[in-house]
Amino acid sequence: MKAAVIVFPGSNCDRDVAVALEQSTGKAPAMVWHRASDLPKVDLIVLPGGFSYGDYLRCGAMGAQSPVMAEVKRRASKGVRVIGICNGFQILTETGLLPGVLMRNRDLKFICSDVHLKVEQTKSAFTAGYKKDEMITLHIAHNEGNYFADSKTLKEIEGNGQVAFRYCEANGKPTAKGNPNGAKNNIAGIFNATRTVLGLMPHPERVADPMLGNNDGRRLFDSLVESVA
Repeated sequence: MKAAVIVFPGSNCDRDVAVALEQSTGKAPAMVWHRASDLPKVDLIVLPGGFSYGDYLRCGAMGAQSPVMAEVKRRASKGVRVIGICNGFQILTETGLLPGVLMRNRDLKFICSDVHLKVEQTKSAFTAGYKKDEMITLHIAHNEGNYFADSKTLKEIEGNGQVAFRYCEANGKPTAKGNPNGAKNNIAGIFNATRTVLGLMPHPERVADPMLGNNDGRRLFDSLVESVA
């Protein structure tokens, strides 16, 4: 599988995801600067976490206008898989590649912690390596991870099976107690209608190696490799 990681000014998780990708694919991904107008031929495009443009206007709003995003949107329309992690998720909503928005956390504080997630959808290249309703643990580090969409949009994405992951308690139940940021319906990650684009606030690349104490995120990257093979 060939992958490209888009690097924005302010990205700080680009190297982390590059390491995780190389562990799963056996080859280093292309690191593409945000001002590029073209991309190499790849099977996966990653928008990493961080603070594109310092989040000075609105999280992801300026990153969404970077020159490379026109090509990312074009590739996505052709079915190339795209994943946006944390700030990358925010950029995907700002470009319209995913519905909804990411707002300030419910308690208006930055959160950096491990969270429990319930796997809601396994019929995708991203999540086929998990079991439906499985509880996994990933890491979050964000100030604006509160997913919001109007009731009509929520009904559509729920009905279409577009919810990928949901915040939950250790027992797997998606409760208010298990929701760290106030996200609607405890949503931690969603797909587009064809499940070729995934946005999620938790960082799978931060838990992709046993040396980190957890490798629940590794299966997401391995799953992508297997889907291409």
